[in-house]
Amino acid sequence: MRPIAFCILLVFSIAAHAQPRQPNIIFILADDLGYGDVGYQGQRKIHTPNIDQMAADGIRFSYCYAGATVCAPSRASFMTGLHTGHTPIRGNRGFKPEGQFPLPDSSLTIATVLQSHGYVTGDFGKWGLGYPGSAGTPSKKGFADFFGYNCQTLAHNYYPDHLWANAEKIELPGNMPATARSSGSSTAGSSNRVYSADLIHQHALQFIQANKDHPFFLWLSYTLPHAELQVPHDSVYENYVAQFHDTLRAAYAAMVSRLDRYVGEVRKQVQALGIANNTLILFSSDNGPHREGGNDPAYFNSSGSLRGIKRDLYEGGIREPFVAVWPGTIRPGASSERPFAFWDLFPTFERVADIPVTKNIDGYSILPLLEGHPEKAKQHDYFYWEFHENGGRQAVRWGKWKGVRLKVNTIADPHIELYDLEKDPRETTDIATQHPDIVKHIKELMAQAHRPNKDWPLLVSELNGKAPPR
Repeated sequence: MRPIAFCILLVFSIAAHAQPRQPNIIFILADDLGYGDVGYQGQRKIHTPNIDQMAADGIRFSYCYAGATVCAPSRASFMTGLHTGHTPIRGNRGFKPEGQFPLPDSSLTIATVLQSHGYVTGDFGKWGLGYPGSAGTPSKKGFADFFGYNCQTLAHNYYPDHLWANAEKIELPGNMPATARSSGSSTAGSSNRVYSADLIHQHALQFIQANKDHPFFLWLSYTLPHAELQVPHDSVYENYVAQFHDTLRAAYAAMVSRLDRYVGEVRKQVQALGIANNTLILFSSDNGPHREGGNDPAYFNSSGSLRGIKRDLYEGGIREPFVAVWPGTIRPGASSERPFAFWDLFPTFERVADIPVTKNIDGYSILPLLEGHPEKAKQHDYFYWEFHENGGRQAVRWGKWKGVRLKVNTIADPHIELYDLEKDPRETTDIATQHPDIVKHIKELMAQAHRPNKDWPLLVSELNGKAPPR
């Protein structure tokens, strides 16, 4: 080979190897963790040092809004980049023997988009977006590797008799009742019980290790601290028992602390593998805190100073803790007051991956906010939510104004409550009668944002005498 030709090849080879790899994306999503359940948000009874360290090492947002106030539609909003007026999943409707209403074939997910652009994709935790065999299983929605619960109802139990590895049902015989085990099984006995959250977390760490040399998108859809209140009785739990003198409160606190430990272990592994500078890690929760299983969100001030919990469209039901770290890209100790919502993560991850942003979605990328350039970030005119249980509810945030409408399943034109979030962030005083023009505009926005869906009728005019879907 001629020297000149060799040099040209060498230059091209060096340039190819110098090309930066697409950044890894890890989204850690807690289940039913409240806005005030973490230390950096003022929590004093539960210890969350790793999440607090994330907030110190990266950026924290004061106004991150979930996709919905319950699990499935909140996750669907993130996955599709659509708010609940447009998503194909708008509630927690279940199917027997397990699973929920599925994402249809036509739904494009962020996992599918990233996978088609070279990302290895994995989801570890709780799915809830399609029963086994449906169009909405993880493998049909962009995930090459899934381990966890298909069904969010079964995910209430942290000692299940099975989980799923992609389409394979993984039996956990040590968790079965004694009468269901084989008489000769070596797994009989409580010492062989498997705590599902720990097992799911182990698989997630294995995924990171296996894909350290490839760009990957990892969704850690952990089940903690979702009900029931079940946790191993280790030293953390016992210390909380001593602190609270109450086993249920101790269990909830220990579940949050266990989740916090998982966050720390994920970050530690990423750092040990030398990929931290090329990995964006985000942490949030899918909706507000719950009361299931005897949990007491008031005792822990789980909603912080906000009104409402899970299933409410007041701030406590939809506003979530949110932190992101990305060494070299996100400035440590940064914060943002700019509101955004889960449907904004779809285009954000596309921008992070440096691929074209999908059209006809509701989200706007928050990458400029992460990078410290808020002037470059497009802002929403308004945010919209709808909830199909408890009589049906709608909410709009428009600037500083928040409108909430209840009982839309049963009343043709119910009253819209109005709150000024700047003056009244706790939504204590309905000022609708003082601002009829604002209420009128919010009503128009609700009508504009809600796209009727035959599978998810919401308003009285859409029900035609039928009960709303559950």
